[in-house]
Amino acid sequence: MQATLISIGDEILIGQIVNTNAAWMGQQLNWAGIKVHEVKVVSDQANHINNALDDALQNSEVVLITGGLGPTKDDITKVTLAKYFNSELVLNEEIWNDIKSYLVKRERPILDSIKSMAMLPEKCEVIRNLRGTAAAMWFEQEGTGKIVMSMPGVPHEMKDFMTRVVIPRLQEKFETPTIVHKVLMCAGLGEAIVAEKIKTVEESLPPHIKLAYLPSMGILRLRLSASGKEEEKIKAEVNKYAEALKTILAPKYIYGEDEELIATTIGKILKAQNATLATAESCTGGLIAHRITSISGSSAYFMGGVVAYSNEQKTNLLGVKPETLAAHGAVSEATVIEMVQGAIKNINVNYALSISGIAGPTGGTPNKPVGTVWIAVGSANSEKVFAQKLQLTQNRDVNVTLSTNLALAMLRRLLLGLL
Repeated sequence: MQATLISIGDEILIGQIVNTNAAWMGQQLNWAGIKVHEVKVVSDQANHINNALDDALQNSEVVLITGGLGPTKDDITKVTLAKYFNSELVLNEEIWNDIKSYLVKRERPILDSIKSMAMLPEKCEVIRNLRGTAAAMWFEQEGTGKIVMSMPGVPHEMKDFMTRVVIPRLQEKFETPTIVHKVLMCAGLGEAIVAEKIKTVEESLPPHIKLAYLPSMGILRLRLSASGKEEEKIKAEVNKYAEALKTILAPKYIYGEDEELIATTIGKILKAQNATLATAESCTGGLIAHRITSISGSSAYFMGGVVAYSNEQKTNLLGVKPETLAAHGAVSEATVIEMVQGAIKNINVNYALSISGIAGPTGGTPNKPVGTVWIAVGSANSEKVFAQKLQLTQNRDVNVTLSTNLALAMLRRLLLGLL
C-alpha cells in the first residue's frame, strides 16, 4: 500500500518554517511497512487542497494531511474537507468540552473564535487531541475505502496522533509487511573509505536486504533494511550482516546503533571509567559543551567548559603562553595542545578536548584559509596530547557543526585507547 503526505501552509512554501513533519512521518511510515508515494506542500487555498486530494487519492490508499486546523481565517482545512466529502459542520460537544478544559487549565481565555474548532464534519470520525485543542478527522472515501486523515501541524500533536492512532490502524486495516531496519552509527571515516572497507559484506547481501549510506556532517549512518512476513527470521538476518560490518569497522569507527548520539556514547564511557571531562573551545563557541550537556546525567562526568574566543582569554583562562600565540597563532597545533593542558590543570579533570579554527566566511589568510581547524584531546594520565588539523569548507555553519562532530569522534577514540 502507498500513502501520500499533504502539508498545508503558506509558511512552509515561503520557507518561514521547515517541513520537518513530513520527514518524521515518512520515517515512521516506512518502519511500519507503508510506502510513501509522494509528499505535497500546498497553500492555504481551497482549490489547491482539493487538487492535491484528487491527485493523492488516485495514487494512494492513504492520504495524511497536516496543518490548517487552527481558529483563524487562514485555517481552512476543516471547511475544505467538509465540502470535499459533502458533509455539514456540526458542534461536537465532547471536543468543545475538551477545548474549554484545556484552556482553563492553562489560564487562557475562552474566546468566541475558539468555538469554531469544535465545529467538525458529520461524515468523519473525530479523534480527540490529547496534547492540544485541534481534533483530528478520519475520513473513509465511499466506494474505495481509501483513508484521509487530517491532523494538526504542531509537531508534538501530530506525532501523538500518528503513533496512537494512524499507524496502528493502518497496519491492522492493510496488513502491512514487516520492515526491519538496523542502523550503525559511524564517525571518523569518510563514506568512500567505509564503502571500500565493507565492500565484501555489501556484495554478499541477499536481494531482500539493502544497505544505505547516510552521511551528515562527519557522522555516517549505515542502515541495513529488509522486509518480509517472518519478522524474527528477518531480524536475525539483518543482525548477522550488522555483526559482519562491526567486525570490520568497530570499535574504532562504529560508536553506536539506531540513532545514538556520539555524546551519549562518550558519556557512557566516562561513567564506566569514573572519569571527568572539560572542554576548551574557540571557533565552536561552546557547541561541544552544549552537545555533551544535552545528555541527561552529564553532570556526573562533565565538569565545565571554557569558551576562550580571544587570544587574551586563551592565556588568562587556559594558560596558553603568549609566545606560543605570537609564534604560531591561535589556530595552530601548539595552541590547541596548550588549551588541552590548561583545561586539564585549571578545571582538574581526567580528560580535555580543545578546538580553534577559522570558521569563516572572513578571517582566512593564504597560510590559514577559511575552514582551517585544529582539534586536540588529552589525558591527565599522559603527557601526550593528540592533535589533528582539519581543512573544511567556506561555510561557517558547516564548519562549526562538522568540526564539533569530528572533535567528539576523536575524543571517543582517545577514551577507548584507539589513538
